[in-house]
Amino acid sequence: MGEFLTTSDSRKILHVDLDAFYAQIEMRDNPRLKKIPLIVGRDPQQSHGHGVVATANYLARQLGVHSAMSTVEAKRLAPQAVFLSPDFDKYRQNSRQIHAIFHAYTHKVETVALDEAYLDLTDHALSGATLAAKIRHDILKETKLTSSIGISYNKLLAKLGSEYNKPNGVTLIDHQDAQSFMDCLPIENFRGVGKQTLSKLLAMNIHNGLDLRQLSQDQLRANFGKMGEHLYWQARGVHFGQVDWQRQRQSIGKEETFDRPLRTRAEVSIEFQSLAKRVVDNMQAKKMVGRTLNIKMRADSYQTITRAITLSEPWQLDVSNLARRAQEIFDSSFENDFSIRLLGLTFSNLQSNLYVNLSLFDD
Repeated sequence: MGEFLTTSDSRKILHVDLDAFYAQIEMRDNPRLKKIPLIVGRDPQQSHGHGVVATANYLARQLGVHSAMSTVEAKRLAPQAVFLSPDFDKYRQNSRQIHAIFHAYTHKVETVALDEAYLDLTDHALSGATLAAKIRHDILKETKLTSSIGISYNKLLAKLGSEYNKPNGVTLIDHQDAQSFMDCLPIENFRGVGKQTLSKLLAMNIHNGLDLRQLSQDQLRANFGKMGEHLYWQARGVHFGQVDWQRQRQSIGKEETFDRPLRTRAEVSIEFQSLAKRVVDNMQAKKMVGRTLNIKMRADSYQTITRAITLSEPWQLDVSNLARRAQEIFDSSFENDFSIRLLGLTFSNLQSNLYVNLSLFDD
């Protein structure tokens, strides 16, 4: 079955990934930063040692810095690096430009992140390589940013392709090359292989895809459970997932990170009012309502508390009431001595408010 799927899948899938997106935007806007290690994250000397790396340019990565690393460790590895606090408004604006380019080629776009998406271009007359070249050209012309693209007949191989030739590269993995590509792929580069799974695989003398392919489906299931099933198909370059361009949005919300932590309830109240207003405006613009209100709070110590209130009927989009309920949750979660770095309000269990309005007249 696996071999049949491998040879019969005739889709044309592109995975587009901007190179060190946040850092690249900052270097574009300040070319001086191109020549020095750049870390997007708050300088630990100014944040009492708290914080994590959002991303880093390739000079910093060569020194061992990577995303999600603590900024203290990043500073130790790259003492001469420049730290910049993230500017998410700027990054989102650039992301909107890039995704508009994607949609100029196809409506079948699955957004993964601000800087990353899958495109299903099966119905397009041009070859995958030609389309990748045109998309990269358009992104560069529009934003002055480089991107890497993987081209293949499924999402797994397209994703691995975009990672293979970074930065500013294109990798085409077709049917005749797929198995040799997977055989040579280091086991740590397989999707879903974390530290514990990697340790176990290396202990079994499995170092690459070819080693992995020697194990039967039953052996992999016995050793790794459900993950073993994924590994079995990955080793053969098989992936069943579609480009999910029609998926419904699961939540709508806003978060705010504060460079100067909030230390009074009055400050927290003001921020909840602001967040509630932005979320309500967004919900109304999208003609959506939600039954679950999620409140997220992160202290200066990076302790994160999340609470959810689910109603039997959708919440009324009343800014004052939402802010008041969020404040009540906050007050029950924190004593008087607090230092808050992030607040967020999000609606989930979404549905169209057109449906809600209609249901009022069912009688």
